[in-house]
Amino acid sequence: MNDVTRPVETPIVPVEPLFDRTPVLPASGLPDPVVYDASPRALRQRSINFIAKRFVDMRYVSGLDRPTAEAHLRWRAATAPGGLSGRAPDPVASVRLEAAWRAGEIGIACDDRDRRATVRWTDAAFGPPVTGAAIARPGYGGILLGTHDQPAFDPQPVQRAAPDVAHPWPAGAAVAPPQPPPAAVATALDMLFQNSPGLYGILIATPERILAERYSSFGAADRATPSWSMTKAITCTVIGRMIHDGWLRSVHDPAPAPLWRDPRTAHAAITIDNLLRMRSGLAFPVIDEQGRVTLGFENSAVYHDATDAFDAAQRSIVATRPGAVFRYINSGVNVLGAIIRDRIEQRGLPYHRTVYELLADRIGMASYQHSADRHGNLIASGAGFATLRDYAKLGVLYVNDGVWSKERLLPPGWADYALTTTHTGTSYAACFRSNSDGLFPDLPPDTAWASGASDQRIVILRRARMVVAVANETDHPMDLAALNRAIATAIAAWR
Repeated sequence: MNDVTRPVETPIVPVEPLFDRTPVLPASGLPDPVVYDASPRALRQRSINFIAKRFVDMRYVSGLDRPTAEAHLRWRAATAPGGLSGRAPDPVASVRLEAAWRAGEIGIACDDRDRRATVRWTDAAFGPPVTGAAIARPGYGGILLGTHDQPAFDPQPVQRAAPDVAHPWPAGAAVAPPQPPPAAVATALDMLFQNSPGLYGILIATPERILAERYSSFGAADRATPSWSMTKAITCTVIGRMIHDGWLRSVHDPAPAPLWRDPRTAHAAITIDNLLRMRSGLAFPVIDEQGRVTLGFENSAVYHDATDAFDAAQRSIVATRPGAVFRYINSGVNVLGAIIRDRIEQRGLPYHRTVYELLADRIGMASYQHSADRHGNLIASGAGFATLRDYAKLGVLYVNDGVWSKERLLPPGWADYALTTTHTGTSYAACFRSNSDGLFPDLPPDTAWASGASDQRIVILRRARMVVAVANETDHPMDLAALNRAIATAIAAWR
């Protein structure tokens, strides 16, 4: 046989043992990361978006009139996410934002029929005007639209359980007028209101009855007020409900996020516990106007960007070893939101209604509503609304160790898990905060609370079997020393 007819031998190619022989998983792999645009125009757009969101929240969710809403609006400029050491404040940008409002450069137009606010910043020296909008829809809170005219989903009314007006609080909505509080408590509350100009109100209760409640001139027993990150405690509790009902197995399992299916990625090392305790290691690249790229740990983008919050959260990169570093971010909790939505839809259940049925409607929080993003996700990290009477019901559930009206809704031991820190160096528990660092020096060390960004709180006092709910408007200072004294005085008075 000559060379022309000799069969060509297949060349021997070395096979790399880790990749060439590993089957490729279909429709999996690393999700494309989100890159945060920190250019001046992008930050200005976020600032305007946040104003639109806040104005819609106050006007059409909390129901404040326009003069009151304008009086309570605080001007907070968006800043780029910070690194592991934190985020440097930029007070100059916020001062410039408020100055533009006072100079008439920023205008807020309200459409009461559409429950819409549109904010426009006209600054010829900067370039074309920057416009952002938001709308309110029942069951979806304030929906940030940004530069879009409409949401990317149809916000149909959510079927909710009606409040049980025939039964007494907390199982029902009937509240007998409480007796006037003891003189020492009344004095302590006077001091709290005197030095807390954004305070909507405070409610003090046992698991059986409301002991005292007081509201400011713009607060009311039936007024739904902002919670911001208190909503994280709602998300944590929904996760507990899913574990109790067998929809999830354990907080120590890898987080089953829809975009994290590939076990070869670093995301596979993140557990549900890591997400609940702010130890996921998630971050994303931040690029500025000079093209410089840094690593940012997201905190507020979910309230500034009119995007898919769950998708963006899952597209964060893993920047530190999961479980190793505490860094407070919203992304991890919105991954939990994506897991909750995925588990509901896998069962063929209506997403929005089922989220409420799992917890809020189960314990009679009829006034509670999540804010949705433009794609219909109920934002898991914050921006929920409820009355103080309904917020306090969440605290009662934890004081009673996860039992509601003699029915166990949370796994045995869940309250201990969620309210207790398990890592040194932080007082953060599992979407709750604890008093382990002595923030409230006159309260027991095992005091815990759901915590909102502007001192909104549901304080859980398990040994005293009491709950204190406090509502405060965004970015207004609260006298925490006076709050400490008021709660300590209440414990002593009703011991």
